[in-house]
Amino acid sequence: MRIIAFRETGAERLAAVTDEGEVFALPQPDFMALVHEAREEGASTLEWVERRISESAPLGRSLEELELGLPIKAQEIWAAGVTYERSRQARNYEVARESGSAADGPAAGTFYDKVYDADRPELFLKSGPLRTVAPGEELCLRSDSGWQVPEPELGLVLDKQGTIVGYTIGNDMSSRDIEGENPLYLPQAKVWRRSCSIGPAIRLAEAVSDPYALDIACAIVRDGKPVVEGAVSTRQLKRRFEELTAWLLRDNDLYDGTVLLTGTGIVPPDDFTLRSGDRVDISISGIGTLSNPIR
Repeated sequence: MRIIAFRETGAERLAAVTDEGEVFALPQPDFMALVHEAREEGASTLEWVERRISESAPLGRSLEELELGLPIKAQEIWAAGVTYERSRQARNYEVARESGSAADGPAAGTFYDKVYDADRPELFLKSGPLRTVAPGEELCLRSDSGWQVPEPELGLVLDKQGTIVGYTIGNDMSSRDIEGENPLYLPQAKVWRRSCSIGPAIRLAEAVSDPYALDIACAIVRDGKPVVEGAVSTRQLKRRFEELTAWLLRDNDLYDGTVLLTGTGIVPPDDFTLRSGDRVDISISGIGTLSNPIR
């Protein structure tokens, strides 16, 4: 079971999408209101949604016919870094290239190696409502970076206690040259106008039997043809989701509906950078495909 937001007559509504593809409108104004109403009735979110749709008729339109919005209006989107071996390799190469030593091979023994093996993970504030775009909307390139890539990631939707209530897809846009030049530039390498997208749906946590068996795929399309494709499984994650959320909660207050992106295991070739006009398609099994054009 997935939850989406869709636009109709100038307003946004929630809907449930069954695994068979039927769409049912829901009365709640936002995703966390739905979660809390289910809890007040002593039911899981999945049970609550199944009960509601059994009492109503399908919307009569397919998911593809709807104009989708953000499935949750997250006040904060956090991200974890260097949680896959491929990410560690890529970050080390950035350091080597920007320091002029890439000809000798990827740098070894950097702070990225240390954080990959450390108890404390890398966590940073990625985005908020003003910088996050919905499925189908444009993501922007930085004007002062010449080496930019998408980062396809599984997103955890959390309540304020840090409980995982759902899973979504995130695109954590990154400027590899800025990050590789100096680790203190990380906020500028990660945070700028329209630098993050999430969606197209939230898969309810109760509907995911094993979150470490999800397949993530990414395709970057240029002039109508895929120019970069990659895939990874969440089973390749170095850290567990509960570990990441526990660190995020340390001496920290969370908003209901906080999204935590869990890192990427898909990195385009080192000689690749996004161009205006490209399209990024990120798919995760059971959730759907998040597509955004680049400008």
